Amino acid sequence: MAVLLAFVLLLLSGGAAGDDVAALLEFKKGIADRDRDPVLGSWSPPATTEAGNGAGGCPAAWRGVVCDGGAVVGVALDGLGLSGELKLATLAGMRALQNLSLAGNAFSGRLPPAIGSLSSLRHLDLSGNRFYGPMPGRLANLSGLVHLNLSHNNFSSGFPTDGIRQLQNLRRIDVRNNSFWGNAGDLLTQLRNAEYIDLSDNLFTGSVDLELDSLTSIGNTVKYLNVSHNKLGGGFFRNETVGAFKNLAVLDLSNNGLGGTVPRLDACFSLEIFRVAGNGLFGMMPEALLQNSMRLVEVDLSRNGFSGSLPIVNSTTLKVLNLSSNVLSGSLPATVGKCTSVDLSGNLFSGELAILRSWDGIVEVIDLSSNKLEGSYPNDVAQFQNLVSLKLRNNSLSGSLPSVLGTYQKLSVLDLSLNALEGSVLPTFFMSPALTVLNLSGNRFTGTIPFQSTHSTESILLSSQPALKIVDLSSNSLNGPLPPDISNLQKLEFLILAMNELSGEIPSEISKLQALEYLDLSHNHLTGRIPDMPQNGLKLFNVSCNNLQGTVPKSVEKFPLSCFRPGNDLLVFPDGLPAGNDDYTGVAQSRTTHGHKAGVRVALIVGCIGAILLVIFIALAFYVVRSQELCGRNGFRGQITIRDLKGRISRPNLFKSPKDNVIPSKTSFSNDHLLTAAARSMSAQKELLAEVAVEYGYTDPKEVAESTSSGVAETSAAVQARESSPRAALPTSPHFADSRFHEEPVAFEVYSPDRLVGELIFVDSTLVFTAEDLSRAPAEVLGRSSHGTTYKAVLQSGHVLTVKWLRVGLVKHKKEFTKEVKRIGTIRHPNIVSWRAFYWGPKEQERLIISDYVNGDSLALYLYESTPRRYSRLSVSQRLRIAIDLARCLQFLHHEKGLPHGNLKPTNIFLTGPDLSPKLVDYGLHRFMTPSGTAEQILNLGALGYRAPELANTAKPAPSFKSDVYAFGVIVMEMLTRKSAGDIISGQSGAVDLTDWVQMCNREGRGTDCFDRDITGLEESPRIMDELLAISLRCILPVNERPNMKTVCDDLCSITV
Repeated sequence: MAVLLAFVLLLLSGGAAGDDVAALLEFKKGIADRDRDPVLGSWSPPATTEAGNGAGGCPAAWRGVVCDGGAVVGVALDGLGLSGELKLATLAGMRALQNLSLAGNAFSGRLPPAIGSLSSLRHLDLSGNRFYGPMPGRLANLSGLVHLNLSHNNFSSGFPTDGIRQLQNLRRIDVRNNSFWGNAGDLLTQLRNAEYIDLSDNLFTGSVDLELDSLTSIGNTVKYLNVSHNKLGGGFFRNETVGAFKNLAVLDLSNNGLGGTVPRLDACFSLEIFRVAGNGLFGMMPEALLQNSMRLVEVDLSRNGFSGSLPIVNSTTLKVLNLSSNVLSGSLPATVGKCTSVDLSGNLFSGELAILRSWDGIVEVIDLSSNKLEGSYPNDVAQFQNLVSLKLRNNSLSGSLPSVLGTYQKLSVLDLSLNALEGSVLPTFFMSPALTVLNLSGNRFTGTIPFQSTHSTESILLSSQPALKIVDLSSNSLNGPLPPDISNLQKLEFLILAMNELSGEIPSEISKLQALEYLDLSHNHLTGRIPDMPQNGLKLFNVSCNNLQGTVPKSVEKFPLSCFRPGNDLLVFPDGLPAGNDDYTGVAQSRTTHGHKAGVRVALIVGCIGAILLVIFIALAFYVVRSQELCGRNGFRGQITIRDLKGRISRPNLFKSPKDNVIPSKTSFSNDHLLTAAARSMSAQKELLAEVAVEYGYTDPKEVAESTSSGVAETSAAVQARESSPRAALPTSPHFADSRFHEEPVAFEVYSPDRLVGELIFVDSTLVFTAEDLSRAPAEVLGRSSHGTTYKAVLQSGHVLTVKWLRVGLVKHKKEFTKEVKRIGTIRHPNIVSWRAFYWGPKEQERLIISDYVNGDSLALYLYESTPRRYSRLSVSQRLRIAIDLARCLQFLHHEKGLPHGNLKPTNIFLTGPDLSPKLVDYGLHRFMTPSGTAEQILNLGALGYRAPELANTAKPAPSFKSDVYAFGVIVMEMLTRKSAGDIISGQSGAVDLTDWVQMCNREGRGTDCFDRDITGLEESPRIMDELLAISLRCILPVNERPNMKTVCDDLCSITV
C-alpha cells in the first residue's frame, strides 16, 4: 500500500512539473528576442514529449528557476535587461510557485486577476519595469503573501483598500512611483501587520489624522512608513496617536498638503528619520526633535511655515538637520551637536557668523543661504576639516575672504555669492584638489583672477590637477587680463566671468579646456581676437559687450548674434551674420558711406514718427484728464450709497450683508478699478467703471453693458443720474497722492444687533477669537471685486484682520466649501498671506474668509501710479527680485500644493516691508466657486489682459498651472514696460495690447524700445532686462509650448545681478 501511495505521489509531482514547464515556455513567448537571449538560452523545451506531459522532472537547470520536490517554487529574473509584453496569466496554474521576481527589467503588460490563483505565492516583486493598468482585487486572495513590490511602474488605478485587509501575513508593501489613488488613511488602517510601507510618489489622498483605535495594530508592527509625494491633507498625527507607533524608525510625509502643528514626538522612542518637508505645517519648532530624549538621526522640516527661534541642538545622534525655507528667526544656534549636515537656508536668521566657532568640526555640509546674516566669516574657524560644502549665498556678509577657507582640504562646494564681500580672491581656490564648485558672483571683489601655474611651489604641494568644474566670478570688479594659466583647469565645465573689468586679450590657451560647456565673458573690456574654440561640448558662448575685433572663428559661428553684440563693432563674420536678432547689422557695416546715409534716413524717419506720437500723446493726455475729472465729479465725489433695506442709514454692521452697509473704502486687495484713470487705457477704464457700477449698486447689468459700449462719458452720466436720492460719502483710496481723490477713511464701531448662529472655523489656531469679537471690531472697506467685498477689521486685542465677504451665489455647497477652504487654509509660505478662519452663516450672504491684514501697497500702484512722491521708482534689481520671489511662490503653489493661483494680477500682489517683499492674495478662490463664478473671474481677467488665450475658447474655463504662467509673463512685461496689460499702444501698426506690442517689437529687433524709461538709463546692465523680456515672452507662448513654473523659476534664478 505504501509503495502504491508513493507511486501515485510521483505521478502527481511529475504532472505538476510538466504543467510548470508548459507554463514557463508559454510565459517565455512574451519576452523579446527570447531565442537569442543568452539568459534564456537554457529555457529549452524538454527532450521528449513525455517530459512535458508529466513524465519529466522540474527544469532546475533553467536560468532563474528554483525547484523543490519536483515543482517550480521560484522564478527570479531580476536585473537581466529583459523586455517584452508579458502575459502573467500564463503562470496562473503554477500552484506551488512561492517567489516571482522580475525586478529591474523593461517588461510591460498588465497584472491580471488570475494572479490571485497563485495560492502559494509569498514573494511578488515586479519593481522597476513598465507594467501598467489597474491592480486587481483578486490580489487579496494571496493570503500567504509576505512581500509585495510593485514600485517604479506605470500602474494607474484606485488601490483595493478593502481586500488588503485579508493579507494578514503581508509584512512589506512597496508601491512607490506609480499612479495609485485612494484614501491613504483607510489603507493604513487595513495594513494591520505590515512592517515596511512605502506609498510614496502616487496620488493618494485623505489624512493621517486617524483615530487611536484604528492604529493600534499597525502601530505595534510598522517600522518604515513613507507616504511622501502624494496629495494628503488635514492635520498631523494627534498627540494621543503618536505614542501608538512603538517600533517606527522612519516616518516620511514630505510633499503633501498637511497642515497644523507638530505634536511632541518624544513618545516615538524608536524614531530615527523624520521627514515632513514641503507641507503647510507651522508653529514653533518642536524642541524634542533636537534633544537627547530621542534617537533621531535625520530631521527634515524644510519648506513649511515654522517660526520662532531655533533651540539649541544637543542631540548626540542627530546627523542631518534640514530646516530650510521656513520663517525661523533669531540668531544661529550656539551648537548643532554632532550633525554632519546642517541646512538653515531660506529663513530669517540674523546676527554674525562668529557663532560658528562653537560648532563641532564633524560637520560636512553647511547651508545658511538666503538669511539676514552679517559680518565676515571668522578666520579662526579651523575645525571644519571635514567640510565638503559651504553655502552662504544671499546674505549681507562683508569683509575679505579669510585664508582659513583655503585650508579646508575636503571642501568641494563653496558658494558665497550675492553678498558684499571685497578684497581679492584666494589663489588656493584654483589649486585645490577637492574644490569643484566656486561661486563668488555678486560681490565686490577686486584685483586679478589668481590662476596660478602648476609649476609654482604651493601648487605642486597641493595638486598638479585642480578639480574645479564650475567657476562663477561674475558681477564683481575683477580687472586685469585672463592669464594663460587658465588652461591648468582641465576639468572646468562652466566659466562665468561676466560683468567685471577684465581687459586684454582672450588667451588662446582657453581652447585647451576640453571639458568646457559654458563660457560667459560678456560685459568686460576684452580686446583682440576671439580664439578658436574646438570643444565639441560647448553649449553656450557669450563675449558680447566687449571690444573684440577680427574674424569670428568657424567654431563659434553657430552661436546667435546676441552672443557677440552689442559691442565688438569690429568683428567680422566671414559667412554673414549668424541667426538671431540682426538689429546690429548697421553697426557692423557702419564703416561705409552708404551706412552713414542709411543712418541719416533712419534718424529722419524716427524723428517724424516721434513728432506724430507726441501730438497723439498730448491729445490722449487731455482726453484722459477730462475723463478723470468726470470720474472725480460723478463717480467718486458725489453723494452715493448702497440701497438701505430698512429705509434708514444706520451704523454699519460687519455681520450684515455688504449690500446693507455703507463703509468707506481704503485700499484694495483685488479691486482693479481703484487704479487711476491716467494709468489705464480707455478701454480698460470703460470695463472698470462698468464693474464699479455693478458692485456699488449704481445700475443693473443691462445699463452697464450699454454704458460700456458707449464710452466713459455715458457711464459717468449713468452714475450721475442716480444721485438724486440722499447718499452717503464714499471716499476713494488714500493711496493716491492726487488731492482730488484723497479723503481720510472713517472707522466705524460695529455693534451687531444680531447673534451669529453660524460656524466660525479656524484653519490656524495660533490666533483665536469669537464671532462676537469680530462683530465688534472697527471695520473699513478695503475694496470690492467680482468675489465680493473686502474689509479691514481691528480686534480689541489689536490684531488686524482682512475679512473677505463673498457675494451671494458665488460659492458651492457647504461640504465642498469647507473641504476646499480647509485645504487652502493649510498653505504657509513667506510670500503668501495665509488664511486664519472662515465663517458659514445660516443666510446665503454670510460666507466669509478671514486672513491677516497686509500692511503694504499693491504692485499695481507701483507700476501705474503717476505721482512719484509716494511710490518710488523700482530699480532693475528690485523688479528682478520681485519676479523671482513671485516665481518661487507660484512654483510652491503648483508643484508643492498642486494649486493654481487662478486670479493672478498686480492688484493681488502686495509689496511689503523696506525690501518690498511680494505677498500673494486671492489665491485658490476658484476651488470653492460655482462654475458661473469661476467663468466670471476668468472673464474679468480677460478684460484686464491676464487671461490665457486657451481659456477664451473653452465652454467651462477653469484656471490651470499654464494659465498662471501666462498671467505671470504678462506681469513681468508690465514690470519691464510700466504699461498696463489692458493698454492699447497707439501709433504702432499691428499692435493692439501690451503683449502684441512687445511681441512685435521683439520680432523687429526693437525689444529695448519696450523698456520703462525710468530704468533704461540706470547703471544696471540691460542684460537683466533682456533676459527678463525673453522669459516673459516664453511665458505667453501657446499652451503646448509654454514652460511650467519650475522652469520659469530656474530661468529667473539663473539671472545674475
